[in-house]
Amino acid sequence: MQLLAQLFDFILHIDRHLGEIIADYGTWTYLILFGIIFVETGVVIMPFLPGDSLLFAAGAFAATGALNIWVLFGLLAFAAILGDTVNYWIGHRIGPRAFHDNVRFLKREYLERTQAFYAKHGGKTIFLARFIPIIRTFAPFVAGVGTMSYGKFILYNVVGGLVWTSLFLFAGYFFGNIPFVQENFGLVVIAIIFISVLPVL
Repeated sequence: MQLLAQLFDFILHIDRHLGEIIADYGTWTYLILFGIIFVETGVVIMPFLPGDSLLFAAGAFAATGALNIWVLFGLLAFAAILGDTVNYWIGHRIGPRAFHDNVRFLKREYLERTQAFYAKHGGKTIFLARFIPIIRTFAPFVAGVGTMSYGKFILYNVVGGLVWTSLFLFAGYFFGNIPFVQENFGLVVIAIIFISVLPVL
């Protein structure tokens, strides 16, 4: 419970925490941000790490000169693409095997439905999932389980990763230091999360 409270505090006050990380770790901040984005997209059990809000905050700090926007874009886009790729292969390796066992919730028909869904809607699912917290962590894993072709997956993974990273990073870069945004950063983070969930609605 305490861990969840700390995570919630980190997400809502990410501007303050990121400022502390930059002050404490300097250039190592790039590696820390890379790790967070990679884990958020690449480790299926870690979907609650900040993604959209972290990119926005990083862009805002880049606008002040604390970070280099182009280094951020290259590293974090690569982290997002690599994370989804690892997640896909985890699902691809362990998913189908799980359905061979006699597990109540893992029926063969569920796997067949998943395969049929990703054959028809896989590309747009991978792309749109990028913009939806939590869902973006599970979508590549399920694509691997559903044996979506890797060629199709990687195309939408790369396009989605580049668009997602640039959208939130440069939004922070151009708008993150507006006085109203700085004074109400917690509310802005909530608004970003809400807007990110709109595609589901």
